[in-house]
Amino acid sequence: MWIQTEISMPPKARGFHLITDEIERQLPDMSAIAVGWAQIFIKHTSASLTLNENADPTVRGDLERHFNQYVPERAPYYQHDYEGDDDMPAHIKNCILGSSLMLPISKGRFNLGVWQGVYLCEHRNRAGGRQLVVTLNGEAM
Repeated sequence: MWIQTEISMPPKARGFHLITDEIERQLPDMSAIAVGWAQIFIKHTSASLTLNENADPTVRGDLERHFNQYVPERAPYYQHDYEGDDDMPAHIKNCILGSSLMLPISKGRFNLGVWQGVYLCEHRNRAGGRQLVVTLNGEAM
């Protein structure tokens, strides 16, 4: 069984946002998969996806602060700044974190660890909504 769905995520503030539940709510077809995979792809170059801590919100703040130090704005060697100081750093953060995740599905749900969740990493100060393509593949229940 193959299913592909495009999901619209509303605009989010700059930072790391836990979106596991938002994604699962928009994938009713996933409940029919006994065992399989979900590939989640973000159709943008200035935001990214990652899997990390889902319980303590201080992790999300720490990640944002770390990446802002690791990839600073206004580096003197940046040339690509047409859309502002956060433009090139957003693209670099996307390269580091990535544009897609591959998650196992068991009994119609993501089979994640107890403390794992999917993050939308918004790297722009004033981004619009984001589009995700989710491709499900698996054996029907």
